[in-house]
Amino acid sequence: MLQLLFSCLGCLTLLVTLAPYMRIRHWSVRSFDFPLLQIAIAATALALIQLAFEPERWWHWAGVAASVIAAVIQWARIYPWTPLARCTVVKSNSQAPEHELKLLVSNVLTPNRQASKLIDLVQEHDPDILLTLESDQWWGDQLDAAIGESMPEAVRIPLDNLYGMHLYSRLPLEDVEVKWLIQDDIPSIHAWVRLRDGSRIRFHALHPRPPAPSESDESLWRDAELLLVGQTIAERNDPTVVAGDLNDVAWSPTTKLFCKISGMLDLRRGRGQYSTFHAKYPMLRWPLDHVFVTEHFTLVHMERLPEVGSDHFPILVTLRHNPTRAAENEPEKADSDEREVAEETIEEAQDRHGEEPV
Repeated sequence: MLQLLFSCLGCLTLLVTLAPYMRIRHWSVRSFDFPLLQIAIAATALALIQLAFEPERWWHWAGVAASVIAAVIQWARIYPWTPLARCTVVKSNSQAPEHELKLLVSNVLTPNRQASKLIDLVQEHDPDILLTLESDQWWGDQLDAAIGESMPEAVRIPLDNLYGMHLYSRLPLEDVEVKWLIQDDIPSIHAWVRLRDGSRIRFHALHPRPPAPSESDESLWRDAELLLVGQTIAERNDPTVVAGDLNDVAWSPTTKLFCKISGMLDLRRGRGQYSTFHAKYPMLRWPLDHVFVTEHFTLVHMERLPEVGSDHFPILVTLRHNPTRAAENEPEKADSDEREVAEETIEEAQDRHGEEPV
């Protein structure tokens, strides 16, 4: 019976491995996008355990085969987000503060009241821009008092629905827009940032709604918001940074499509996962907080910072605006079928907006 149990578990790992490849938006399917490493480890362990048994029936080898196939698929998906793979954003070969942007992104978790931890990190690392997600009026008041003078440029969207945002900057922000792209209760921030050398870069701050039982039965709203921003970036071809808690992992079909549609690059590729969620459960972690860039940038530094009382770790990134090295970066391009999928997703979300609860 024990051997049969392990065989069934092996087949189950293959099923959940293949689930993300199906174009099904329900949260129960999309949730398997997230625990890639955990499923890979489980599939590998199951394969080794089953090989230790003396074969009894045909289903023994079926379980072994399913576990091995699942492990191979999952480790292959993980590979681009390891130091063994090639970096898609090249490392900066020198420091030039006038051309750089240091960005700290932190989902603070609205009920969390340990603001001093985040404030200490801001004062220690001295970022040019601080972006907080899930920040309500209380969080805004704490940040205003602590860093309002040193980072005078600010965009405040205090909300109690877990989608509040605050953006603080010591660099000039220009043409700032707060948009509600797909849903009326999910804001996003869009602005130009003026660097010290006088050049301007486009900045998008996002926190789309996740597919989860307490939020939305499906991923449509998140997918559409990401892809809509991706289309805008592609049309303008400006040096651009996208940051925020995207409620999606780097290797999911949606995020990969967003990168192809927009031409954006994932700083993590070739470097590691830098998992930012869940801060309190080491065995259940994956990268939800992201910084994507166009080919106009090189990477100076990237670091996951210590916890701040939230379920997310903050992430710190220093970028150099360096268009002369754009040819060294490797953006992927969407084909016609992928562009059609993106367009259909956006249109469906826009058509359905307001027609049903989320």
